[in-house]
Amino acid sequence: MKTSTSSVAVLSLGAVLIIALAAFTPPAGAADADKGADASPHKDLVLKGDAKCTRCHDETDDYPVLEIAKTTHGKAAKAVSLTCTSCHGESESHINKPEGATERPKPDRVFGKKGARTPADNRAQACLGCHGGDRHLAFWESGRHKKNDVACDNCHVIHQAKNVPLRKDNPTISPLVTTSRQLEYETCTSCHKEIRGQLLKTSHHPIVEGKLKCTSCHNPHGALSPAMVKDESVNQLCTSCHTDKRGPFMQEHPPVEESCLNCHTPHGSSHRQLLVQHPPNLCQDCHDWSRHPGTYYSGNQGFGSTTSGAPNTRLVARACLNCHTNIHGSNAPAMRGKFFLR
Repeated sequence: MKTSTSSVAVLSLGAVLIIALAAFTPPAGAADADKGADASPHKDLVLKGDAKCTRCHDETDDYPVLEIAKTTHGKAAKAVSLTCTSCHGESESHINKPEGATERPKPDRVFGKKGARTPADNRAQACLGCHGGDRHLAFWESGRHKKNDVACDNCHVIHQAKNVPLRKDNPTISPLVTTSRQLEYETCTSCHKEIRGQLLKTSHHPIVEGKLKCTSCHNPHGALSPAMVKDESVNQLCTSCHTDKRGPFMQEHPPVEESCLNCHTPHGSSHRQLLVQHPPNLCQDCHDWSRHPGTYYSGNQGFGSTTSGAPNTRLVARACLNCHTNIHGSNAPAMRGKFFLR
């Protein structure tokens, strides 16, 4: 059988190509080895790039670090490629424990209420990097919280999935609570304990019931007003709800015009209508003159004084507001308006 010259040439060319491919193609085992060398043994669990942290901090942690995926912060961080080091810092010495160190160094930023925390200003800067443009934080630097070394994580929790991302260290003890959601005042009164005592008094704003919040009146992130209230003055704040006391009136009561706090305490009182004292004692702090004397208990002014002809009836079932009904201001003409009689 004869073979043509062209057939021999084709076969020779094919043999050369096969030999060349074999020379430049690595063995199958070598390719798998290179692939394994490039792949990291740790994978991101929640956020992009979190493998350097979650290789140790996983679902076995006492603190639910992986729960951040269920929070608003976690969803936003995933969208803009933020990861653990965006808040906690690169923390290289924490990730790679130095040789000879008996204890692993802490991360660059340590948050939370326990342990060796990072200084408050440094912790706050981690949050302000994203939230600095929020209009509610415009006066953070001038606020009382900032000046007293309070940071965001003193009040807020980041990793825990909660309907209200506020810190709550103790259970609710108030018998007036009728809701399962966390109330804001519980976070605030963990520091402002004197306010907690006032809120539990008989007469109080409905804060423990959940109808009002501390932030209904205050801006905890900073304000230029006294006590960081959300208006320029206390009166403007109060009359934003109590509009019937706003006026304008023909006859203004001077202490009311000056400040509502002259007669009322805003958080809670043992006297009705949040009064600082019970009438007539409250009124007679200013109105102690001959027309309405404050000496009912003098030698001849008592209930059953032997020197007086009869017991003083002004001591029983009488109060200034029985007659002076429009004590905040009146539009009545003549003397009825001048003395706030109607």
